[in-house]
Amino acid sequence: MTAIDGRGTSTAPIAPQVKPVTPQRTPRKTAPGRRPGFLGSSSGRKAVMAVTGAVLVIYLVLHMAGNLKIFSGAESYNAYAGFLRTMGEPAVPYRTVLTVIEVVLAVSVVLHMWAAITLARRAGKARPVKYAARRKSQANGYVAHIMRWGGVTIALFVVWHLLDLTFGTVNPAGAGGTPYERMVQGFAPERWWVTLFYAVSVVMVGLHLRHGLWSAFQTLGLAGGRNYRPLRATAAVISAVLVLGFLVVPFSIMIGVVK
Repeated sequence: MTAIDGRGTSTAPIAPQVKPVTPQRTPRKTAPGRRPGFLGSSSGRKAVMAVTGAVLVIYLVLHMAGNLKIFSGAESYNAYAGFLRTMGEPAVPYRTVLTVIEVVLAVSVVLHMWAAITLARRAGKARPVKYAARRKSQANGYVAHIMRWGGVTIALFVVWHLLDLTFGTVNPAGAGGTPYERMVQGFAPERWWVTLFYAVSVVMVGLHLRHGLWSAFQTLGLAGGRNYRPLRATAAVISAVLVLGFLVVPFSIMIGVVK
């Protein structure tokens, strides 16, 4: 555009003033965080709980069946205890298979506790505010409230059980006693407090088992509709059978049925 002054002469063109445009930087996208691995996810930890729980349930069933052999007499029970230590011979050295089983059980217990604790903490962080009203599904949540102290009781019991019946350190029969002698003298009437501790611990195991079975049914999506009551009863019956199976031995010794 050319500007003309008052005398009619033209002047140099006036360039339009354009403001400099500052180039805008595109904001850098934040790199997404690394996705948690299998064990870092809730589903992975639930799977760990399920597998280790199944291992522990199988062990409990077999252990209960072995304990009941005491009603067959000292010779039968001692033979059973000896078989546990000689499994796999001569292909593998003495007590190898039993040691492997004990290691698997120990690892299963540690992993089971780790998965349970971390899942509980994760659930607490996801729901920091408690419900204002209790849901109907939470009415029977008394088991969940005693899980922590029940776990402590069971852990203490396992330590005592090993020192008493496995190693014989605190057993009246001593380490040199036969498995039958350690069992009978361990639950003698004068050691009623041991039987009481055993009973409380076994009941805690039963509550854990009932809660775990019911949680497994819910996780698998089986505990709805018509299956709700039958599966809830199934979890209770299985737990009750194991509890009674474990308690019948010490109480039979205490009242003199097994001598």
